Amino acid sequence: MRKELLPGLRLMLVLTIVLGLGYPAVMTLLSQAIFPKQANGSLVVVDGKVVGSSLIGQSFTEPQYFHPRPSSAGSGYDATQSGGSNLGPTSAKLLYGAVTTDSAGKKTVSFDGIEDRIVHYCVENNIPYTSSVPLSQFENAKGKLDDVKLIEAFNDRKKPLIFTPKIQIPADAVTGSASGLDPDISPANAYLQAGRVAKVRHIRLDQVRTLIAQATTKPSLGFIGEPRVNVLLLNLALNKKYPFRK
Repeated sequence: MRKELLPGLRLMLVLTIVLGLGYPAVMTLLSQAIFPKQANGSLVVVDGKVVGSSLIGQSFTEPQYFHPRPSSAGSGYDATQSGGSNLGPTSAKLLYGAVTTDSAGKKTVSFDGIEDRIVHYCVENNIPYTSSVPLSQFENAKGKLDDVKLIEAFNDRKKPLIFTPKIQIPADAVTGSASGLDPDISPANAYLQAGRVAKVRHIRLDQVRTLIAQATTKPSLGFIGEPRVNVLLLNLALNKKYPFRK
């Protein structure tokens, strides 16, 4: 029996050293030597400070910045909880959102839904639309849109709110990626946001569009994938060339 076990133990030891230690060590050394930036997470450094990674999306909500696509990773763009909403295309929750009520009777949004996102996207970017009910009916005391009221209106079975943009909204503007960490948006999405960014930063629209064109990455090898714009890199370029001043 000893003769049968020893060869197996020797083989296990050799494979552990070669594949468990040697191979990872060689790959690590090669990646650090050939692709050091990618091997270290494609970190983006500004003035000696790490501001993010070009591979992982992050939240931008201020009007002077380009906004990323929605995220369902944790509370949003959480790399430790990467994932999508797992809702199918026919899901009412995905389309119209959902509201929950706690024990005290307070209502909160548990999922905003595509229709609610479309409303905000149109309002924020001054995109023309038609609405079966004036949006002023869904504003709170501060004059801002109340998502609870909007979602309840979209879910009203008797007389649902019908909101229709007059131009096509890019899918990535109102839907999350499977990982929830997508760092890119489509050029179409970026160009629709350009007017808002230009207005808030008090610069010309063509100046913003030029930055978008410069930040647009073409498909790999000319045909793999789609053109895309990295939101973090675009916003950094925007800050560098046209600093925001209130």
